[in-house]
Amino acid sequence: MSYTIGKRFSFEAGHHLGGLPEGHKCARPHGHSYTVEVIVTAGELTGPGFVSDFAGLDPLRRHLAEAFDHRMLNDFMDAEPTSENLARVLFGWCAANIALPSPSAAIAAVRVSETPATWAEYRPEPVA
Repeated sequence: MSYTIGKRFSFEAGHHLGGLPEGHKCARPHGHSYTVEVIVTAGELTGPGFVSDFAGLDPLRRHLAEAFDHRMLNDFMDAEPTSENLARVLFGWCAANIALPSPSAAIAAVRVSETPATWAEYRPEPVA
């Protein structure tokens, strides 16, 4: 049995994507109101019954504001700034920088949305 929580954050940024067919709208510079969701799982609860205090996930809010908000993602990402690659980059940052309250808790996934209808998710384990 495991427990799962998530917390959603947002930021504004621009990008453009290479390698697309001529005339594809995403090849042109454009921006999004990104939503990032960090998902945490744990096998047991701590404290008053938490996977993690939601406030413990706020370092991601500060990181997004300082490193991503109102920037051109192409200027500093090493890969194409797709939602998929952004989810992978942010997963790595969360895993390295968010302190979780117990050894049974872990960052399970990061989900990135460019629009209310679409999302991409990165989780470290292979899909069966």
